Amino acid sequence: MKNKLTRNWGLKIASFLSAAVLWLVVTNINDPIMTYRVTDVPVTIKNANLITDRGQVYEVLDGTDMIDVVTVSAPRSIIDSLDRSNIVAVADINDLTSVDTVAIKLSTNKYNDKLDSIRGNIDSVRLSIEEKQTKSFPVKSVTTGEVREGFMVGSVTTDQNLIRLSGPQSIVSQVSKAQAEVDISGFSNNISTVADVRLYDEDGNEITAPNIEKSISNVRVSVEILERKTLSLTCEVTGTPEDGFQFTGEVTFSKGTVTVAARSKLLENVETIAIPEGILDVTGASEDVTVLVDINQYLPDGVVLAEDNFVGRVNATAKIEAERDRAVRIPVERIRFDGLPEGFRAVITEPVNECSITFSGLLAVLNEVTAEEVTAVVDMEAWMADEDMDELTEGSYWMPVNATVEGRDLRQNGVTEVRVHIIEEE
Repeated sequence: MKNKLTRNWGLKIASFLSAAVLWLVVTNINDPIMTYRVTDVPVTIKNANLITDRGQVYEVLDGTDMIDVVTVSAPRSIIDSLDRSNIVAVADINDLTSVDTVAIKLSTNKYNDKLDSIRGNIDSVRLSIEEKQTKSFPVKSVTTGEVREGFMVGSVTTDQNLIRLSGPQSIVSQVSKAQAEVDISGFSNNISTVADVRLYDEDGNEITAPNIEKSISNVRVSVEILERKTLSLTCEVTGTPEDGFQFTGEVTFSKGTVTVAARSKLLENVETIAIPEGILDVTGASEDVTVLVDINQYLPDGVVLAEDNFVGRVNATAKIEAERDRAVRIPVERIRFDGLPEGFRAVITEPVNECSITFSGLLAVLNEVTAEEVTAVVDMEAWMADEDMDELTEGSYWMPVNATVEGRDLRQNGVTEVRVHIIEEE
């Protein structure tokens, strides 16, 4: 019996091997090894707090936290049960090397022990690690574009005016300013909108690094739109010049008109900026008087200057001229007698035809005066009082003529007399 069991060992071993080979062949035929490729597999960074807890930040370089292709080799039955969600890629900061790389460990979240192999086209994550910096910046609101013609930008305000940045020192140190920009093109009414806060370096280049943490990402910006209007200037002149001189009535300004801005309703009935009395005083002047006036204090409430490089100071000049003389000849019949006692008649005997009356005033006014504008009067009551005459009697007398020109700033210069013959009527 024993001989039977131990006989033909070679044959028996060969038979066993043949059976094993046959099983493997059958198995491979029914469940062969296959490959499965998955693209763009993200790598999970594990234990990143080991970097951040020591006041540092990291940045993944060259997109190495994304594996372009992962290839899985496994029996068909395993492959058929896998999809993208089963591929796991992890880089553990505990494995950080001295050259700031972390090995990527690939696996599947099921049947991992039955895989023949799993590999990616990259095997490590490359990091840039540096000190973390935190810095605060004021948020400046700026406008772009142009408002509608005839309007301008007034105040620009935000609901928050400070932003705190945290991130790699090399990037945070480049930030020069933080801005919220609002496009005002074509607007004629106030604007209220939400604007992103953007970061810029000192050369005006925008910084868009994703690893910068912002305390705020946007702010609400309110833009006041004001209507522009051009106004003239006026000035009230006070005082009286020196004898022999007159204020011409003309005030000139170093700047003829001023452009202002305000809410539209405030400017509806405003045409001038009035400089009040007491500012331009010509008392005792014998030449032009000029004063420097700050017109800001005379602007209506809510109205502001709207010109670049103009702060509101203008020179106001009152024109002063020396008086001139001119003789105006009027027919004697135009001389009127006021207060002539009843029962008497007055006849001018000298001069015979015309009476010359001299006026003093501004040359331009004098040149425009005509004889028809002159009112010439002999005040009989005043003359009799000067002569201590209680009753008028017949006779020939020299009497003064008082002359005026209505509506013109002229004065009679000197005394003009006419010889008057007084006749008592019967």
